[in-house]
Amino acid sequence: MNNILITGAAGFVGFHLSKSLLDQGSMIIGFDNLNDYYDVSLKHSRLEILAKYENFTFIKGDLANNDDVINVFKEYQPVVVVHLAAQAGVRYSIENPQAYMDSNMTGFFNILEACRHNPVAHLLYASSSSVYGNQEKIPFSTTDNVDHPVSFYAATKKSNELMAHTYSHLYNIPTTGLRFFTIYGPYGRPDMAYFGFTKSIINGEPIKIFNKGDMYRDFTYADDVVQGITNMLLNPPKKKEGVAPYKIYNIGNNKPEKLMHFIETLEKAIGKEAKKEFLPMQAGDVYQTYADVDDLMQDFDFKPSTSIEEGLQKFVDWYKAYYSILD
Repeated sequence: MNNILITGAAGFVGFHLSKSLLDQGSMIIGFDNLNDYYDVSLKHSRLEILAKYENFTFIKGDLANNDDVINVFKEYQPVVVVHLAAQAGVRYSIENPQAYMDSNMTGFFNILEACRHNPVAHLLYASSSSVYGNQEKIPFSTTDNVDHPVSFYAATKKSNELMAHTYSHLYNIPTTGLRFFTIYGPYGRPDMAYFGFTKSIINGEPIKIFNKGDMYRDFTYADDVVQGITNMLLNPPKKKEGVAPYKIYNIGNNKPEKLMHFIETLEKAIGKEAKKEFLPMQAGDVYQTYADVDDLMQDFDFKPSTSIEEGLQKFVDWYKAYYSILD
C-alpha cells in the first residue's frame, strides 16, 4: 500500500494509523496544519515518532488553503486518501463555528476537488457518531435518519457525508465515511473527557461530570479504529447500476458504557479515587451513543472489541510514562 495521503497525520487517529501502516511498509504522506486547538507539543511528539520512518513524508499545510492541497496531490499523486483532519470538539463548535466552516467544510471541499482532478482509488474520511444527535432508537444504524444534529460540529460532519455522496455520484470517486464513536487511547486528545479526568484525578483536582453521570458512550480503543480503517483501504465501494460508489460505516465498540462505570474503571487504572463535581447536561451533548456494526462485520468480518478495562489501563500507563508521573 503505497502513496497513501493521511490528512491530520499529527492528530490522534492520524498518528496511530500512520504508524501502523508505516510498520507494514506503506509509503505515507502526512498532512497537518499543527493548529493550537490543544497542546501542540503532543502533536510534535507524535511527529517525532513518525519522522523516524524513511517511508514517511510530512507536509505542513492548511486544508482551507486550496493551493496547499493541490500541491500535495500534484507532487505525491496519492493512490488512497484518508481524510482525518478536521476541527474537532462538540462544545468548541458552539463557541467558534467559523473554525468548523474553514476546516470541516472548505477543507473537505478542497479534498474532494483534488480527488476529482487527481483521481484516487479510494477516499476514506472521518465522520462522527455526533450525526445521530439525541435519537432514542438504539443501536445507531447507518440507515437511521440523521437530519437533526444538535451541534454545529455534527452538522459539518453530516454535510461532509452529503458532499462525498454527490462527488461519488457525479465523478465516480469511491468514498467511505467513517462514523467514529468516542475514540480513546495513548497519545489521545487532551480535550477529551477521559484525558482531562486522568490529569485531574492524578493531581487531586475535581472532575466535572455532566448530566450527573447519567450518560452512555460507546468507547472505542484507537487500535480497533486503526484495524477497521486498514481493512477498508484497499476495498473501496463498487459502483453499481444506479448506485454511487459510496458507503458509510459505524466504527464503535457496539457496547455502550455508563459514564460512571467508565470513571470507576479509570480510577482503578490510576489507583486513586476521583473528587467529583456533578453538573447538568451541556449544550450540544447527547445522552447516549451506541454503534450498530453489523455492516462492518458483514463486509470485513471485524468489529472493535477492546474492553475499557484493557484500553484504559494502556492509556493510563502511557500517560504516566509520557508525563513522567511516578506511582
